[in-house]
Amino acid sequence: MEGFFNVISVAAFQALLDEAAPLPAVSLPLEDGLGLTLARDVMADEDLPLTDRSSMDGYALAAADTFGSGETNPGLLDCVGVVDIQTPPSFSLAPGQCAAIVTGGILPRGADAVLMVEQTQIVGAAENNVLGTAGDVIEIRRAVAPGEAVMRQGEDARAGAVLLPAGTLLRPQELGLLAALGVLEIPVHRRPRVAIISTGDEVVPVTARPRPGQVRDVNSLTLAQLCRQCGADPGFRTHAGDDPAALEAAVAQALDAQAAGGGHDVVLLSGGSSVGTRDGTLAAIQSCPGAEVLAHGVAMSPGKPVILARVGHRTVWGLPGQVASAMVVMLVLVQPFLRRLMGDASSLRWEQRPGLPARLTRNVASRQGREEYVRVRLAPGEGGLLATPELGPSGLLRTLVASQGLVRIPAGLEGLEAGAMVDVKPFWM
Repeated sequence: MEGFFNVISVAAFQALLDEAAPLPAVSLPLEDGLGLTLARDVMADEDLPLTDRSSMDGYALAAADTFGSGETNPGLLDCVGVVDIQTPPSFSLAPGQCAAIVTGGILPRGADAVLMVEQTQIVGAAENNVLGTAGDVIEIRRAVAPGEAVMRQGEDARAGAVLLPAGTLLRPQELGLLAALGVLEIPVHRRPRVAIISTGDEVVPVTARPRPGQVRDVNSLTLAQLCRQCGADPGFRTHAGDDPAALEAAVAQALDAQAAGGGHDVVLLSGGSSVGTRDGTLAAIQSCPGAEVLAHGVAMSPGKPVILARVGHRTVWGLPGQVASAMVVMLVLVQPFLRRLMGDASSLRWEQRPGLPARLTRNVASRQGREEYVRVRLAPGEGGLLATPELGPSGLLRTLVASQGLVRIPAGLEGLEAGAMVDVKPFWM
């Protein structure tokens, strides 16, 4: 039955995904940029910092005046003023002089370094770690190098230079840098709009009490959360039974370009992607005008019965109905694809994501010719993390709840032995 699906390798399936282009650029407020990717270079229109500033509380001074100073042989400098953090200093330092300064204060002329207050002492003062004022004599108990504890003018950004290049993933730190330059609007690739269709006569709403033979609609919720986890917008969710007409109507509604501000970029159909008599997902996709099925079946476990299709510029996926299979396909293939649509090309391949090294606690068998994705539970052990496989049917949620990540067994291996070092890809992005 392996050839029934025309199964292709995971690498070949990913090559099909490589062809997707990022979604168009939009301009959004800075506050809405978390997790998005810059569509164009952002330039700095001023230096950051605007001038040399202190990175700690202490004394602004000339580094040359501290050479040879130490705990047993402190140097002495005259404090000639206190730098107010809101006002550039109006005085300059001569050799042998220093000025008290707080974090963020502007260095006076003649200063090229800052010595932290904990490494000084006011001569004759009873208290330690207190900044002096004009007229105090300061003991210098450590030598500093030029530039020490100083944020140089333009060190974060230079006016006229590229602040962040196109393709940059906007994390909190990048957003903070943009805020520091007063950037209010950002050019980014927009979030993919995703429609989720849960299929099957046996599927009932989460609010219902299922009868024997029925199951609550778990996949619709979990797939939506996995979309949100990687930054996509799952704004449309519906259920269609096994009736071909109803399923075709749901797909047509999801692809309607007049809906949801221009329609959905991606449609996920959960269930019915295999080749049984009740599996109508493929036929529903093929009923769409201009539909092109790119793949039906991928050599991975769990998750073999996957459909990848294109309808115009939109992508339609047929996912397995079993919850573990659907989630593994989402993690390995769909999430990186959604990130690709958002311009984050570095996240296209699942195996490129950072992993956690761990030692396998037991043997795991695998069938050659397909990639196996094993759910594992992580725990600390002697010498590092331990990865314990959580095995079970692909319809069980327990194995996912107990796990923190996946271990990939390449298609050419028959399994992994206990004690082997493995690369665990965490479930979280």
